[in-house]
Amino acid sequence: MLRALQFLTVFPVGASSEAPGKAAWAFPLVGALLGLIAAMLWPVKLGPLLAVAAIAMITGGLHEDGLADVCDALRAYRSREKMHAILKDSRVGAHGALALIASFTFRWQALASLQGDAWFRLPAAYGISRGMMVLLAASSPPAGEGLGKAFVESLPRGAWALVAAELVLLSALAGWPAAVWLIAANGVTLLLLRAWFLKRLGGVTGDCLGAACQLSEAVSLWVLVWA
Repeated sequence: MLRALQFLTVFPVGASSEAPGKAAWAFPLVGALLGLIAAMLWPVKLGPLLAVAAIAMITGGLHEDGLADVCDALRAYRSREKMHAILKDSRVGAHGALALIASFTFRWQALASLQGDAWFRLPAAYGISRGMMVLLAASSPPAGEGLGKAFVESLPRGAWALVAAELVLLSALAGWPAAVWLIAANGVTLLLLRAWFLKRLGGVTGDCLGAACQLSEAVSLWVLVWA
């Protein structure tokens, strides 16, 4: 649990530097904790805006960086080598900046429109999004070198099954029928992202996992508003 906190947040927990995949089972739990923090801020004035900003700061913008890099790199008619080179570039281009603005605004407005008990619904949304990274990594080959490859290759056998069970339980927190829609929408998102990354990159990188987390979070919040 401490390793997962160290990897997914900026909390100074002082855990070991063991491969991050070993802590994958705790990713949904860390996400649920982030959801509780968002739920604590949600009712206050400007709470939805503060919640999105606070989670970004707590996570060190790790997943936002992945989303921006993926949107900058994975464009049509680019060679696979060129896309990998852009993913390794720390600079944010126009497409990445637009993606960050869209993602931030969408999640902010979704939280502002949320109805029901945020203390149950937000841990479900944030927990599922962190678990999605594990399911994508477990079902995809690594592409290139770096953190993504280290994560994929260090995943324990069967970790995906434990994480999938956690996601089902977290979905149940949202109540009926939202839980069913959460599972279905995230399942479709996972399949589409996996197919896209395999076609364009031949696998997944750390940026791909971060982008998947961001998209899953947005999809989950949209489902909770719609349902």
